[in-house]
Amino acid sequence: MARASTRPRLVLTAEEKSHLDQLRQSKTAPFRDVQRAQILWRYHAGETVSQIARALKTTRKSVLKWIDKTLQIGAKVGMKDTPHQPREAVITDDAKAWVVNLACCKPKQFGYAAELWTRSALARHVRGNAVEAGYPALANAAKSTVQRILDAQALRPHKVTYYLERRDPNFLSKMKDVLLVYQEVALQNEAALNGAPQPIVITVSVDEKPGVQAIGNTAPDLPPVAGEYPTVGRDHEYIRYGTWSILAALDLHNGHVTARVEERHRSVEFIALLQDLHAYYPPEATIRLILDNHSAHISKETRAYLATRPNRFKYVLTPTHGSWLNIVETLFGKMTRTFLRQIRVKSREELKARILLGIAEINEMPVVHRWKAFEALEATAEAG
Repeated sequence: MARASTRPRLVLTAEEKSHLDQLRQSKTAPFRDVQRAQILWRYHAGETVSQIARALKTTRKSVLKWIDKTLQIGAKVGMKDTPHQPREAVITDDAKAWVVNLACCKPKQFGYAAELWTRSALARHVRGNAVEAGYPALANAAKSTVQRILDAQALRPHKVTYYLERRDPNFLSKMKDVLLVYQEVALQNEAALNGAPQPIVITVSVDEKPGVQAIGNTAPDLPPVAGEYPTVGRDHEYIRYGTWSILAALDLHNGHVTARVEERHRSVEFIALLQDLHAYYPPEATIRLILDNHSAHISKETRAYLATRPNRFKYVLTPTHGSWLNIVETLFGKMTRTFLRQIRVKSREELKARILLGIAEINEMPVVHRWKAFEALEATAEAG
């Protein structure tokens, strides 16, 4: 037979009863306060310490702590944590700086195979080397401890953020040349709205979109069914037929697209695009091309063709790794978002036909692509 408890009963005032009853049923109060209120309410109702511990899924020690404290100083104060002086930090600033320094190095520098730290791997390395490095407080550091040290410095050594190094020593001057052309085109287009004739120098933006994949279905697509299937159903399996490259020239004055769909992007294909441009534009006009420094654009074969059309073409080269300066990239983005999106075909030839059809649809409702960010041009002017 269990021994009767010698601990006195808990006597509560009406105010304390009301407070505990409200708090023990609260859905918004902190869990610890709700649990303590339930402990005291149950003990006041006559439940034993063991019964309370089982009902609330906690320990007898925890139950006794709050009962004894309440018996000593009352319910309202007894439920609160006792104020205490914060302990002096065990992990010193020097130890934290050592962890931060490790995070700023690569694991391979310490003989590991990995290129980047994971939080677990960094924590293991810290634990394994803390004593030898003179920071014994970190010998048992958990992953969460290491993470808090890194968070304080906003460090995320397990992540990679990509950047593009400017490898072209003439990047700024080439960028300035391109932006000045865009500024001139903007003025020409504004004048055209007021009835000015077509400019003698016509500017087109030229580039290639390689690797457009011809992908086919292994099973027919299932159409949406109202009220049942809101989307197109498609089998996960697919067939690869090959790829095409799109060579495109975007007229910056009226949005017209001159394009070819080719297997490769060599001098012969680029010359064919130049011939298309030569045939399309008036013979008295100069065709100014904004394009990158691809080998096909400056090869001996291409220059031999250009020599047969003196003064017809004029190059404006974008900087190395500066393709984002070429407005035709916005055209390729439009293709990707529209007729190339989720496209499925039965052959490479079908894909080529549909690309050409999509370009024809763009030319039916052409859109003039404009460059609006001229802040870089102002910055280069100030730098100069």
